Amino acid sequence: MKAIVTGGAGFIGSHLVDALISRGDEVLVIDNFSTGKRENINPRAELLRADIGRPLGFGYFPESFKRYQNPDYVFHLAALPKVQYSIDHPKETNDVNINGTLNVIALSVLLNAKRLVYSSSSSIYGDQSVLPLKEDMPANPLSPYALQKFAGERYCQMLCSDRKNRLNDVVCLRYFNVYGPRQSSGDSYSAVIGTFLRNRKKEITSVIYGDGYQTRDFTWVNDVVRANILAAESGKVGRGEVINIGSGQNSSINFLSVIIGGSYYNKPARAGESRHTLADITKAKDLLGWEPTVTLEDGISELKKLNGLA
Repeated sequence: MKAIVTGGAGFIGSHLVDALISRGDEVLVIDNFSTGKRENINPRAELLRADIGRPLGFGYFPESFKRYQNPDYVFHLAALPKVQYSIDHPKETNDVNINGTLNVIALSVLLNAKRLVYSSSSSIYGDQSVLPLKEDMPANPLSPYALQKFAGERYCQMLCSDRKNRLNDVVCLRYFNVYGPRQSSGDSYSAVIGTFLRNRKKEITSVIYGDGYQTRDFTWVNDVVRANILAAESGKVGRGEVINIGSGQNSSINFLSVIIGGSYYNKPARAGESRHTLADITKAKDLLGWEPTVTLEDGISELKKLNGLA
């Protein structure tokens, strides 16, 4: 099988590349290292350093793309995936998360990819009055990032049809707070688990925004990788379906701080963030045969070992 992974040097993308390589697939990674790291890239993957914010095609990178014509899968993970950063930098994130998605769709059509798997986000739901969150709920984006991800889903759905010059197949996966090895932790926009672990290791006091009773559905990265591969291969999807990928359990930030350990203080809640998230994963079970395998407690225990904190 041949696969193209945008953002393959990033957190989730690099784990996906490892899984594809381990089963014998040929993989082309497209990344510009704006958030990804070269050391994350599997040495058996082919690397094309390119910015998805610019048009991609034969005229730009002929040799790489000629070898990857008619790929089995395109996995689109490249993004600027930070809610707070998108509030501060809406244009920059729009250029990557919307224009970049359109460029990846165009590339998938040009190469005649059998299926595009689009990485979306649970942030699209915003605040809802009912939990768990189901895919048929109306979108309520609270940040430019959430709105951009929703627009990406709709573009994927609109540009998948039986008409000429359209996507052959596409499926959209809405991730819920993915965590695991290689997660970023080095700046104020980094995800909470990576930040808490880094600060505990360096004996720095961490910030809890708000009262800490807000809840999140934390999902282990290798469970998300498995969902991507199942989505690429399932015969039950391909017409733009939106599918939640979460643990189906939620935990408060206060609870997270207890199991990670360290010291904390509170600051006012930040704009653009939902109060509670919890995935309904019925569609993932029915359409992909997928369900999570790693609990938050087990995942944090593994990360603490990797960080020398156990």
